[in-house]
Amino acid sequence: MGESLIVVGILAVIVVGLLAKTAVVVPQRSEYIIERLGKYSTSLSAGFHILVPFLDKIAYKRSLKEEVMDIPSQDCITTDNVSVSVDGVVYLQVIDSKLSAYGIDNYRVAASQLAQTSLRSVIGKIELDRTFEERETLNQQVVSAIDEAAQNWGVKVLRYEIKDITPPQSVMDAMEKQMKAEREKRASIATSEGDRQSRINRAEGLKREAIAVSEGEKEKRINEAEGQAKEIELIAIATAEGIRNIAKSLSQSGGKTAANLRVAEKYVAEFGKLAQENNTMIIPANMGDISSMVATVMSVLEHSKQPEIGE
Repeated sequence: MGESLIVVGILAVIVVGLLAKTAVVVPQRSEYIIERLGKYSTSLSAGFHILVPFLDKIAYKRSLKEEVMDIPSQDCITTDNVSVSVDGVVYLQVIDSKLSAYGIDNYRVAASQLAQTSLRSVIGKIELDRTFEERETLNQQVVSAIDEAAQNWGVKVLRYEIKDITPPQSVMDAMEKQMKAEREKRASIATSEGDRQSRINRAEGLKREAIAVSEGEKEKRINEAEGQAKEIELIAIATAEGIRNIAKSLSQSGGKTAANLRVAEKYVAEFGKLAQENNTMIIPANMGDISSMVATVMSVLEHSKQPEIGE
């Protein structure tokens, strides 16, 4: 009885060991390549699988996820004979696990080497200045070169990105001087443009000021002329009205006597004022004959009155 238990225990251990060796759990987004007696048998997808003991074995494990690989820095010669150090990163994905296992020994190393050689080739076709400007074009050319060869490896190259382009220190110094000169040039141009615009603005302002002053002077003179014309017109109207009133007064009873008295008063007042303001006077010969002077003035008034009476 005891011996039978030992045998059962040994058999149980053997069964458990065989199950541990033959039971396989494949993770999600992965594939295992199974070989039977050294020959490809099948590809196991995600899930639980049982292998044939002593016959099947897991030869390769492949992840179907997107992989990222750093491409080591390398020296490339541009078409204008400048050596630059370039490194990058490539993104690839296993599409066919069987081809990736049997199509090439190590697809990662192959992709890295092909990326380096392809990059040297495309860098050698352009000048140094264009390497900084056309990174996208360079990336596409490298991807195209790698992807064409990787089709036989069961691998898809998704994209390639250049990380750094480092020229020699002497070239960097020259580029720095060039950029500095370019910045100084743009600054000088901007300063001159600003000064030119400032001069134009000042000239335009002086022009507008002169026009405004002349327009104001013109309006001033027009207003003064209109004022003087209006003043002359009003004086003329007032004078005419005064003459008409005088003529009307003379035609009334006692008007001539009042006019004679008024003229005589004005004559005497003005003559007295003249005597006060001047040291030298020319005295008329008939100074005492006030009546003759008044008669002369009245004759003028009578003469100016006649047309109105005739009317």
